[in-house]
Amino acid sequence: MPIKNRLAEMQPEIAAWRQDIHAHPELLYDTHRTAGFVADKLREFGCDEVAEGIGRTGVVGVIRGRSDSAGRVIGLRADMDALPIMEATGAAYASKTPGLMHACGHDGHTAMLLGAAKYLAETRNFDGSVVVIFQPAEEGGAGGKAMVEDGLVSRWGLQEVYGMHNAPGIPVGAFAIRPGAFFASADQFELHVEGRGGHAARPHDAIDTTLVASHIVVALQSIASRNVDPLKQVVVTVGSFRTESEAHNVIPQKVLLKGTIRSLDAEVRELAGERMRAIVEHTAAAFGATVRIDFDKGYPVMVNHADETDHARAAAEKVTGQPALEVPPVMGGEDFAFMLEACPGAMILTGNGDSAMVHHPEYDFSDEAIPFGASYWVELVESRMPAG
Repeated sequence: MPIKNRLAEMQPEIAAWRQDIHAHPELLYDTHRTAGFVADKLREFGCDEVAEGIGRTGVVGVIRGRSDSAGRVIGLRADMDALPIMEATGAAYASKTPGLMHACGHDGHTAMLLGAAKYLAETRNFDGSVVVIFQPAEEGGAGGKAMVEDGLVSRWGLQEVYGMHNAPGIPVGAFAIRPGAFFASADQFELHVEGRGGHAARPHDAIDTTLVASHIVVALQSIASRNVDPLKQVVVTVGSFRTESEAHNVIPQKVLLKGTIRSLDAEVRELAGERMRAIVEHTAAAFGATVRIDFDKGYPVMVNHADETDHARAAAEKVTGQPALEVPPVMGGEDFAFMLEACPGAMILTGNGDSAMVHHPEYDFSDEAIPFGASYWVELVESRMPAG
């Protein structure tokens, strides 16, 4: 397989970076150690520019090719943050911070992009500029949006931007991609239902919020089954149902429901949000209860641009010598969507083999995937900006 020989040689070094980052996980924007590690490496590699504090704790490095006559500027993005999960891998480099771990492979994403940056800074076998982007707060903090709002695209003149995420269940050394909607929008809601508390023996004197909230949970499922075109995807999930009492004989005054709405279509996303509000308000009113809705419009649908998807696929196939897999959409959210709203580009998946799924305590990034992922980044740059 035509992975870059130099990157294959660098694999132990890159894996050591990855394992160091893995042992020191950081949440959301609190990625100070990781960002410092990245910035120090980029300066060590001889990047032409290194900027810190972009989108609060993001890092951007610029590598200029042998010539700038083409004038093309391509961005490559990796995420840096971890998750609030207790690690159960048993690895020698396991998290040193109880309750935090790299359960989504962002340690691997960061290390692979660092490896590619080192190679590109050494060889500069391209014509144009590469902007390597290390982003905080992908796991719910919208770090991609923060970096865009901090001038990521305009300040460095990005013309294309690309992302990569590992995928358990896909063989190491394989890649997968699709044009159009790839990752779902991810909105969150909290429903504060209030009735009239009372004794379980006298339900007629109360407004039973447990009953009201139960009806709301069931009724919300009608959004997918009766409001949205069955040929389009939407999923409404209530993930938390909490009453203010744990007693057997108390009808609680308040109930809190928490959940998400996910879709692969912007219009469906809006419709689902509107129907959620109407269903919740009217169901509560029918029982004499009240409800306060807190709605957090989160990550938008992540849409791969057609031409850039073709460029990404071609680069992956040069690395592997095999066709890239065409995969179905993913109903998880991905805040690379904000960058793709601001600049043409595409996200690709790289195989992580037969590992635990992401966000699982036993998940670990496969260091065997490093030469493939780093070679993909280099091939993408060299093929999009060939040296004259």
